[in-house]
Amino acid sequence: MSRFCYNNGRTAITPSNISFLHSAAQFMEMNNSVSGTHNLLEETGKSLKEMNYWTWSELLITTKKCQDLLPFPNSTGILEKCVDSLIGRITTSGEPSPCPSTSSPDSSGVRLSCDTRSTESLKNSFSRATWWFEDLLVLSTNLVGMVFKSMVSQKFDHVIISRFLFYYQKSKCYTGTSDEKRKVVETVIDMLYILNWNSVSFKSLFGILRVALNCNIRKCSRTKLESMIGSQMDQATLDNLLIPSPYGMNYLYNVNLVLRFLKAFLHGGISQVFPIQLRKVASLMDFYIAEVAPDPCLKPSKFLALAMALPDCARESYDGIYRATDMYLEVHTGLSKEEKMKICCTLNYEKLSAEACIHLSQNKNFPSKCAVQALMSQQVKLKSLLKATGKTKCYIDSSSGVSETGSKGKKNETSKQIVLCAGKLDLPTDNDKLRAHLQGMQWRVTELERVCMKMQAPMTKIMKSRVSNHRTSRSLPRLCS
Repeated sequence: MSRFCYNNGRTAITPSNISFLHSAAQFMEMNNSVSGTHNLLEETGKSLKEMNYWTWSELLITTKKCQDLLPFPNSTGILEKCVDSLIGRITTSGEPSPCPSTSSPDSSGVRLSCDTRSTESLKNSFSRATWWFEDLLVLSTNLVGMVFKSMVSQKFDHVIISRFLFYYQKSKCYTGTSDEKRKVVETVIDMLYILNWNSVSFKSLFGILRVALNCNIRKCSRTKLESMIGSQMDQATLDNLLIPSPYGMNYLYNVNLVLRFLKAFLHGGISQVFPIQLRKVASLMDFYIAEVAPDPCLKPSKFLALAMALPDCARESYDGIYRATDMYLEVHTGLSKEEKMKICCTLNYEKLSAEACIHLSQNKNFPSKCAVQALMSQQVKLKSLLKATGKTKCYIDSSSGVSETGSKGKKNETSKQIVLCAGKLDLPTDNDKLRAHLQGMQWRVTELERVCMKMQAPMTKIMKSRVSNHRTSRSLPRLCS
């Protein structure tokens, strides 16, 4: 400024000093009314108008110098011009070739050239979309926020934006202090939350989560990150969820964090989740619960919360929950009878396989009432099966008298088994006697299943013969005519 005033208005205006000169001229009101023929503000303004013709390195130099002027009230205008020029240069250099091209999240937002089979073409497309990542690492988090807002307003590809944010976070957190890491992570999370979540890498979200857990970030930023992860819970793996518990906690894994993921997954209601997604998450949770169940410090309330976090319709089978419950009860032998019954309430006995029910009836880790309920559910299944089988057999016997004498023994045997199965349970109170009685019931159930299988074979043959006779009777009038 002194050289300009005492050198007849001649001074060097360069990308490295133009931001300071322009801001100082505004602050000193060096306009036409004050400085007369020599107007520093006008000179710097002319140079800023030529910013579109600057090189990329000159733009970076000016933008970096503007970072030190952010608290200055008159620095916002020139900084916005620098940011707009940067975004315009990135957009221009990343334009696709005139030939048809595609862009999708699966291809990380990279636009492909005409020859998609060419590896060199893919590399060039990727370079064209991400070449500026390294150069913008010199920007502060506040300035990156301005660049991000400008990209979003100009409808920049969200996949590329998210990739840059993850790249920026990794680079800054590699050498930064704990406070710098915390600020960078919070800024990146807040910006990712604005983007389309389907364009954000799920694997990278877990990468930033590990850093966030050690930085003690704000609760609002943590909630945003958990919401983004929970919304894509069907893409998670068991290794993703096995996150160690926070420092000072006795249990092995961070169960509360997984519960918050599930809450975010079901945030919009069960009607907003596709059935295939729900089944994937249910299968994943079965493996997770089985993994954390042997933890001796896992409280019954947390085990219940994990087992009941998803609705009953999410699981077609409860065998996985049964195995996890078996492991939990085997490790936590000091539970009271009431606590064991509460834990067993998570099981849907109707969705247990026959093998699981038989195993439960002989499992001493479970209360006797649970064994009875499991066998009762199997009894109901067999009753419905026999009822349907009986109706079919009555239809066949009423329309045909085939195999009446040969199947008398089987009929008697079946009727006895039905009586044994349909009779009311009169169970003793002693546990050992109850176990013996349940084993007897198990044998009867097995015999009944064997009888049902024998009945199905001749019925199938009879039905086939009736269909064949019916077709023959329909073809005879045609032959006669």
